[in-house]
Amino acid sequence: MPNHAKDQVKDKLKRKIDDYSEVMKNERASGNFFKSFIAKPENIHLDIQDKNEKIVLVLRQHLITQVRDAIGLLAIIFLLPALLKFSGFLDVLPANFLGAFNIFWMVLSIGMVFKSFLIWFFNVYIITDERVIDVDFASMIYRNVSSAKIENIEDVTARTTGPLAAVFDYGTILIQTAGEKTQFEFDHVPQPAKVTKLINELLIEEEAEKLEGRTS
Repeated sequence: MPNHAKDQVKDKLKRKIDDYSEVMKNERASGNFFKSFIAKPENIHLDIQDKNEKIVLVLRQHLITQVRDAIGLLAIIFLLPALLKFSGFLDVLPANFLGAFNIFWMVLSIGMVFKSFLIWFFNVYIITDERVIDVDFASMIYRNVSSAKIENIEDVTARTTGPLAAVFDYGTILIQTAGEKTQFEFDHVPQPAKVTKLINELLIEEEAEKLEGRTS
């Protein structure tokens, strides 16, 4: 049978996520790319995504976990010039040097804020109906993508540490696999219990597909 015919047969036999996932039944599709918990995302496609593969959930670190880094960044941006001013260092600079310093510091500050946002935005954890995917983004020139088939997952646990995590409902998902990468960590993601339940539902469905002959 030609490959395209096999794909058509598999697509017909494959159930939609809402047919077997209690978690996804209660979630609305979202087109908001700036959330930390994006269920059934619309208009998102991956370069490594297979034709019949559907993205179920996109996760980022909970926004509350970025507050400490944001405070530290703002402290650097505003406190350093204030300290230089208080020390009298800026007062001895010629006017043209002072203007150049202000422009340099403004550009540098914007760059630091933008870099911090990009690292949060592009470091994502993706769950499809076939795989779990970990995208590590360090810079515009370096990105590492790791993935594991659902069928290779051996154990999933959620770890919540500290009162802040309990109040804002975020934690770390630990996924043990039999694949090339043996452990995945989804750090500080929202609703860890719900994410763990979803992965277990995908595991059950994967086994059902094998038993019922719905795999190609």
